[in-house]
Amino acid sequence: MVRIWYMDDNLDDPQSEHIEREIDTQEMCDRTGVEYWYFHPDHLQSEHSSLEKLKNDRHYTYEDEIVVQPTMENYETKLKTFFKEHLHSDEEIRLVLEGSGYFDCRDYNDRWIRINVFPGDLIILPAGMYHRFIPDKNNFIRAKRFFVGEPIWVPINRPADDHPARKSYLEEKVVRYHNGNQTLAAGH
Repeated sequence: MVRIWYMDDNLDDPQSEHIEREIDTQEMCDRTGVEYWYFHPDHLQSEHSSLEKLKNDRHYTYEDEIVVQPTMENYETKLKTFFKEHLHSDEEIRLVLEGSGYFDCRDYNDRWIRINVFPGDLIILPAGMYHRFIPDKNNFIRAKRFFVGEPIWVPINRPADDHPARKSYLEEKVVRYHNGNQTLAAGH
């Protein structure tokens, strides 16, 4: 099951954990707008109806699988692309089937939160949220990807603060409390 923490600032080896302070799933969702579900990998077929309901509710009409491992074509180049901070104009949805990896996303204070995903973890990264991905030291992850309509996977590298998806993300997900200092992500 997922593990989550704030990252330290050392990125000499991006595939290392870089743990500063662990946090729980709810705190991560509140601070980023990321949504999380768990489908036990041994029962994925019996939980099929829950997954189907999620797909129907969110209008996911297309799915495929991605396998990230050293034998894939241009592995090192793809890792650099995945790990470059970016956003998308649509949600990014991943259900981990095998292996493990790290999705890093920015919280409302622009600090990195690392989400260590394992089989059964499904995460939805909101459109317009800065994030990146890297497999962990095992160098293997197989995941389902879900899309609304035909798949469009276009990374929009940072800075992209003027992109409509970024503006919408900030407008929809960040609520400033009237005490002036505290901001929290809304909407999970």
